[in-house]
Amino acid sequence: MSRTKALMIQIVTGDPRPIGRQIVDAVRMKIATGELVPGDQLPSVRGLAQQLTVNPNTVAKAYADLVAEGWLEARQGLGLYVAPPRQRLSDAERERRFDEAVQRFVHDVLPLDVSVDEVHARMDAEFRALTPRKTA
Repeated sequence: MSRTKALMIQIVTGDPRPIGRQIVDAVRMKIATGELVPGDQLPSVRGLAQQLTVNPNTVAKAYADLVAEGWLEARQGLGLYVAPPRQRLSDAERERRFDEAVQRFVHDVLPLDVSVDEVHARMDAEFRALTPRKTA
């Protein structure tokens, strides 16, 4: 039987995203980078709520969203586990979300007067910093 994996995430009070969204995004990132792998058990709703000092209903909603999206799977009477990898979005939805993210990024970075070469170098460094955890 697998042990519960500690979920080291932080909630940022100044973040414009709601707390539940911050939890969802943090868990997704930990799975995408390989910090959480299929079969890892997540803390209980109550346990994570206590750790983050947030309402358990917020954690329950975040976990429910992650289950609905296919990132986690609920095992009756056992808890929540990282689900095996699968394509979670249709190709069209994946493309739409990617386009939306790129547009947001470009509109945020363009006013900073940063060169394209600087943007490429920074993006490359950020991806390189994350990918070793995924493949290791």
